[in-house]
Amino acid sequence: MARSGGRGMAWWVLGAALVAFCAGAVEARAQSSSMFGQPAQRSPLTLNQFSWTYQAVEEPPVIKIHDLVTVIVDEASQVTSEGEMDRRKKAHGKWALTDWISLHNYMLRPDKQGGGDPTIAGEMDTKYQAEAELETRDAMKFRIACHVVDIRPNGSLVLEGHRSIRNNQEVWEMSLSGVVRPEDLMPDNTVESENIAELRIDKREAGHVRDGYNRGWMQTLLDEYQPF
Repeated sequence: MARSGGRGMAWWVLGAALVAFCAGAVEARAQSSSMFGQPAQRSPLTLNQFSWTYQAVEEPPVIKIHDLVTVIVDEASQVTSEGEMDRRKKAHGKWALTDWISLHNYMLRPDKQGGGDPTIAGEMDTKYQAEAELETRDAMKFRIACHVVDIRPNGSLVLEGHRSIRNNQEVWEMSLSGVVRPEDLMPDNTVESENIAELRIDKREAGHVRDGYNRGWMQTLLDEYQPF
């Protein structure tokens, strides 16, 4: 009788423990083999922490007024134009003077021509034909350091730069101005000319080389008015 009561008590204790375990269990957990630790303790996976080849990106430089920015000018253009014109004009005309007057005693009177009224007849035939073809290629490539002369309210930088080179009698003068966004600047403080808004480039040459292909004033005048 005692043995039966003890066995019943053991089953009762075992059942109570099983019910308590099921009631208190929130989630089933298993062993994690991750090298990054438990999920609740893991930090966000970022390249700068776990990549062996990661290289940090350089922050864009903070630009202030009067700082220098190097502009890399690489501009090229190509224009092809063709034109043809064929014009012809033909006219015939005949004019006759039929009414004549004469002054007699301070009065105007009709004066009929004894030999008949004079007449004029003419014929005009003109033809103009022209063909033209134009093809130009221009390229400009150089580097120029510009000052930051102003910073607009939206952060855009206003650049302006001048450069003059003299070699004996040869002179090269270059000027540049424009507006650029700070994020378009490279880490080495340079910017491509194609990223500059309101870009204006002036390039002038003087010297023997320029005189060799420069048009004279007479040729310039003839090209301007084209008398023939």
